[in-house]
Amino acid sequence: MQRNERAFTLLELVVALAVVAIVAAFALPGWRNQIARGHRIDAVAALYRAAQFVDAQSPLPASLPAGMDQAPPGAAAVYRLKLLAADDMNGGYTIMAVPTEAGPMRDDPCGAFVLDASGTRGNQVPGANAAAPMTAPGASLNSRDCWGSR
Repeated sequence: MQRNERAFTLLELVVALAVVAIVAAFALPGWRNQIARGHRIDAVAALYRAAQFVDAQSPLPASLPAGMDQAPPGAAAVYRLKLLAADDMNGGYTIMAVPTEAGPMRDDPCGAFVLDASGTRGNQVPGANAAAPMTAPGASLNSRDCWGSR
């Protein structure tokens, strides 16, 4: 009696799994970088939205309204936006987008995004206090990586 069953051999299965593992090893870091880039773009967009809101207000509001105080606005907060008081250096106000403590960007080298009334933008690197001056974007990322400019 002859059997005509077709099936994968164990060797074929192991080779297929090895190929999938190799592809995943190259794809996952790139995928994670794209996710982080998307979160950074959300933070920058939220900063510009908040700046437009604050510019349209007279007098300057004490804080940002609900929904405008986080990025992304319609989902779980990855960044919290803070409106800081005016001083001689910022042109009237400063808005900071600070990564949430439990969020996916808490260890991002870009740190907090900072935009002031004069249009000056920068980043406050992780570990710096709020009174410290803005610094160039994180040590391992350049301004293009952090702010998404081309």
